[in-house]
Amino acid sequence: MKSIRLPSTATLMAFESAARHLNFRRAGQELHVTQGAVSQQVRLLEDQLGVALFARVRQRVVLTSAGERYLVEVRRILRDLGEVTNQAMASGDKEILNLASVPTFAVKWLVPKLETFFHEYPNVNLNLVSRNAPFDFAAEPFDAAIHYGEASWSGAVCAHLMDEDMLPVCSAQYRTQLGLHEPSDLVRAVLLQQFTRPSAWRDWFEHMGIAHANAFQGPRFDSFLMILEAVQSHLGAALLPRFLLREGLAQGSLVQLSSRVLPSSRGYYLVCPEAKQYAYAVSAFRGWLLARIM
Repeated sequence: MKSIRLPSTATLMAFESAARHLNFRRAGQELHVTQGAVSQQVRLLEDQLGVALFARVRQRVVLTSAGERYLVEVRRILRDLGEVTNQAMASGDKEILNLASVPTFAVKWLVPKLETFFHEYPNVNLNLVSRNAPFDFAAEPFDAAIHYGEASWSGAVCAHLMDEDMLPVCSAQYRTQLGLHEPSDLVRAVLLQQFTRPSAWRDWFEHMGIAHANAFQGPRFDSFLMILEAVQSHLGAALLPRFLLREGLAQGSLVQLSSRVLPSSRGYYLVCPEAKQYAYAVSAFRGWLLARIM
């Protein structure tokens, strides 16, 4: 099959700059070339594509519909090229592990323990980003992910890390103010709610055999980190995963209101594409992580 001659990076950068400014002179100033050089690059690109990317309307340069569509993809290509170039420069000769994680687990459990991983595997360069929503490994450049949910991910291998058993907590000040001494006293508390766990309080009260007609009511937050801050600011009581509570309970900023947990059928998993499960960086991180969990 005959290969397609691709535009050079310089040509794509000239087109993107001209499209952003809608002015060839400003694009030339940005790229440190002449206006004529930008115009020539764009003209060569249009000849190669066989379509007009710009049009002149009342002495102004505007993108054609074909130019607008092409610009979207060119920006994505240049952005991706910039990211992988930066990664290559930053990692040197190290193995790269691109890891995504749900934010709460990353901030409160993973990051505080990473010093030992860096010490044990100095030849692995970790790139960590936070993600809440599910994503497609085929569409995004991640080698592995820590996600909350079920142990099922098409085309991927899942390793169970921990369940999300949640406990009711509040601040010591809030407990004293409301006189919260028994689990049943929580019917008088402001219940801090999590958007993605809307039935958590109702399920906990049912699990405890306590009647509560308003278990769905209370301020709602979109992350456990926000709820944890709200608890420590004495705004109410919350159901939070056990791994989030150790530091606060030890320091006394949190008070556990019951030893009965809300069991969950879902949990935290390390997930990686089947094709990458034996890659050195993925294997190293999986072994280190599972050793810390157990």
